[in-house]
Amino acid sequence: MSINQLIVRNLKKNLKNYYLYVFALIFSVALYFAFVTLQYDPSTDEVKGSIKGAASIRAASVLLVTIVSIFLLYANNLFLKRRSKEIGLLQVIGMTKRRIFRILTVENFILYFGSLIIGIFLGFSASKLVMMILFNITGVEAIARLHFSIQALIQTLIVFTVIYLFIMFMNYVYIKKQSILSLFRVVSSTEAKVKKMSLFEMIIGIFGIGLIIVGYYVSSKLFGGDFTTMNELFLAMIFILASVIIGTYLFYKGSVSFILHLIRKRKDGYLTINEVLSITSIMFRMKSNALLLTIITTVSALAIGLLSLSYISYYSAEKQAKNYVPSDFSMTNTQDAEQFMETLRANDIPYQENRLEVIYAKFNIENLLDSNLEELQVDAKALLTPVISEKEVDHIKLSKDETVFTGYNDLLQKFMPLKNEGQIELKGKSEVISQKYLGLKHDYPISLYFTNGGMPTAIVDEAIFERLKNDLDPEIQKESSIYIGIDIVKEAHIEKANDLFKEASFHDNLSHDSRLEMSNSQKKNMGLIMFIVGFLGLTFLITSGCILYFKQMGESEDEKPNYTILRKLGFTQGDLLKGIQSKQFFNFGIPLVIGLLHSYFAVQSGWFLFGTELWTPMIIVMILYTALYSIFGILSVLYYKKVIREAL
Repeated sequence: MSINQLIVRNLKKNLKNYYLYVFALIFSVALYFAFVTLQYDPSTDEVKGSIKGAASIRAASVLLVTIVSIFLLYANNLFLKRRSKEIGLLQVIGMTKRRIFRILTVENFILYFGSLIIGIFLGFSASKLVMMILFNITGVEAIARLHFSIQALIQTLIVFTVIYLFIMFMNYVYIKKQSILSLFRVVSSTEAKVKKMSLFEMIIGIFGIGLIIVGYYVSSKLFGGDFTTMNELFLAMIFILASVIIGTYLFYKGSVSFILHLIRKRKDGYLTINEVLSITSIMFRMKSNALLLTIITTVSALAIGLLSLSYISYYSAEKQAKNYVPSDFSMTNTQDAEQFMETLRANDIPYQENRLEVIYAKFNIENLLDSNLEELQVDAKALLTPVISEKEVDHIKLSKDETVFTGYNDLLQKFMPLKNEGQIELKGKSEVISQKYLGLKHDYPISLYFTNGGMPTAIVDEAIFERLKNDLDPEIQKESSIYIGIDIVKEAHIEKANDLFKEASFHDNLSHDSRLEMSNSQKKNMGLIMFIVGFLGLTFLITSGCILYFKQMGESEDEKPNYTILRKLGFTQGDLLKGIQSKQFFNFGIPLVIGLLHSYFAVQSGWFLFGTELWTPMIIVMILYTALYSIFGILSVLYYKKVIREAL
């Protein structure tokens, strides 16, 4: 057999066995080329100009290359170990290490650059679709055109050529370093198989679970008032990160084996064929993959968490805009409001007007607080708060000695939690009025202009409001004391009214807000982040899924002689397949479940910093990730089915 025939034969064999690697490479190249094309496409100028999208996309492309590089280098190392006996046999028959390296180089060149060309073509074809997704998510009104960028082509070729050279360098070092004898022992030495559960493994198994639980507990208390200073928060975050990551590693190193050991011991060693193929196999192999599984679990949790948080912000954009801008349009300048309403009348757009008088007073709320506000530099005895009368708010009736707060920002509630009742004091310029605090409402009656970034608004009796109004401290009052809310009667007219709002010339644009404009602005910012995180998460999901799939391929080949014996003993293909299904459920399910738990507690601890809705966005992200991740588990079962069928 000639060298060329050997190369062609190896190519066919590798393509058949590692088609998922080729798919992942093609997908990665296509996605990278599409991302880079966005940087040079003129139709994305609006995204770039409005929210510095070019820098974000460029940073995403760097992260994408990092993920792909690690995957390709790891996968290549995995393939080398699987082919170690083949390399050893070539040396036995007289081939030099230099010639073997040349054969591997040619094989990799054809496979790699063939995938690269296909990936670039698919990336070019999909670039318009990617651009349309970006425009749709961010709400940018632009036409997506199919655009081929020479700069993107050159950049893609350079980046993936450098990765290829690194792969070849790894191959060269590996072949040169290994002896013929060591090549025949590589596969057997790479998997650590434990024959007996040691006391040390039991201890680290229990300790690993304990570390994860402690990390979860501290994360649940992170913004609950237990950590009041920035140093305490920072140290708590570091502790959570270290505790969960170390705990995850120890979980794979000992906890899984320990739990399955208890299950096996409970059965007194009498295991069914399904349990032998699942429980025993996982006990003996999970430990050797602890570091890899820890990395996959941690990055999976990071991807799910970031995507959940960005989607929470995107999903909550409209509700947050409604909180900050209670009416469709909020103004504080009477002249500008009259001008805008005249414009609406001229364009036959019916509207409703709502005016509230707002004054400022200092409140002593020391009796309502449990937390320390020194780090936040807030004086609880003289908290500057906007005040409105009860007659301006529907469904609230107060006596002269009663006060309620409303519209308190979620973030401030975590750092400055208020009791449900207590005594407070209202301070005018010279008068102090004692009031009974009745609790917190969730309505936002006035715009962000008056609330100083989310502070609560006080609602008092009309008589108390008049007393405060007659005793104003001029040094703490805002320039405008009138909130003017304009609501468009018909929803179909809102966009046209918003266009008129943007075209209008106001005296003071800082005190005028459009709810739709604020919502669109947040969707543009968080939409781009969600777009980038989503595609990076998808890339990692595919690469990590492929790595787990390759590991299962190797294990199936190692266990093939066992399947042959079991088939000869009378076990059917269906009997063996049931055990394999249970095994793959654990192999793919354990990292997925742990990753989902990590991301849940991470998101749960700080989701309120990003939006107003938690469950719907987070559940949608988790379901999609689980569904896509499960595909690799199904593919591995199908591969095992093929191995079992060929075992006899």
